[in-house]
Amino acid sequence: MKTKMILFGVAFAFLFSGTAMGQRLSSESISKVGTTVGQFLKIDVSARSVAMGGSFVAVTNDASAMYTNAAGIARLNGYEAMFTHTEWIAGTAYDFGAITFNLGDGNALGLMVSSFSSGEMKVRTVEQPEGTSELFETQDILIGLSYARNLTENFTIGFTGKFISQTIWHMTANTLALDVGLMYNTPFWGTVLGASIRNFGAKMRLDGRDIKYAYDPDSRNTGNVFVVNSQYEMRDYEIPLNFQVGLARQFELSEKNSFLVSVDAVTPNDNYEAVNVGFEYGWDNMFFVRGGYKSLFRADTEEGLTAGIGLDLRIEGTMRLLVDYAYADFGRLSDNTQRFSLRLKF
Repeated sequence: MKTKMILFGVAFAFLFSGTAMGQRLSSESISKVGTTVGQFLKIDVSARSVAMGGSFVAVTNDASAMYTNAAGIARLNGYEAMFTHTEWIAGTAYDFGAITFNLGDGNALGLMVSSFSSGEMKVRTVEQPEGTSELFETQDILIGLSYARNLTENFTIGFTGKFISQTIWHMTANTLALDVGLMYNTPFWGTVLGASIRNFGAKMRLDGRDIKYAYDPDSRNTGNVFVVNSQYEMRDYEIPLNFQVGLARQFELSEKNSFLVSVDAVTPNDNYEAVNVGFEYGWDNMFFVRGGYKSLFRADTEEGLTAGIGLDLRIEGTMRLLVDYAYADFGRLSDNTQRFSLRLKF
């Protein structure tokens, strides 16, 4: 029975993976970069994951699992709260908050909220390219609810339902999406297999008063006061669907020294496939050094080397504060690619 449940879970995940890969163009010479909306959904929320090159789908064992692989929250003990702030490129900012609850009997729930903001910008038009004295901003919001369960001692599956909203001045687009993830402790030297499908959902279309305008069908006749109330036709766009599968293994070098290695294969619907690799050295389960490389073998990428450190500080009893820092090389956009995450376990 347990074997059947495991096979069902694996088959379920790879069924979704086929859908993900099927949405890519069949020609490997053509990229679909720039064909999806909701790009903030691709910003990694965990400084630890960033430092390890994003190779985290088989590692994730904190509240950020709701972003990477929802199955991971069932492997947490007690409760955990997490907050990440990122000063992103071009003066934008990204914030992420999450909390997980261990319900017992192998069940767990999680709630996450994230927000991406451009900050205020001038409204510019063709007639007034220097600004109209009005200001606008863009804001993206994600609210997610996760459930995960340990089906066996070695196999875990998780789901996240998402509400996604994008706002540009007076225009708004909303959609719903689903994540599915699994983790399996293989019988091979303690290796963990992880896989996830993220952002499987409906397309998005902006709508609002900014697409409405008055059209004059006879603009050459200055005496004509007849206009037609019209609006621009908006298109539907996909959100960034992503399939990720990976392996991770931890080596216990001595009583106080450990070494974790991980590798992930990533298949998005709006870019080429890539490989992420990473490692984490731990001393006394208190101090960690991390490194990795993101988007190996992907052409025309700005991503590359990553690094970071982490501290696990015991506060009182079972309460712990974890602080993680990460730096990621982003090529010509590397001015703001440093991240901090705070986690509180209790």
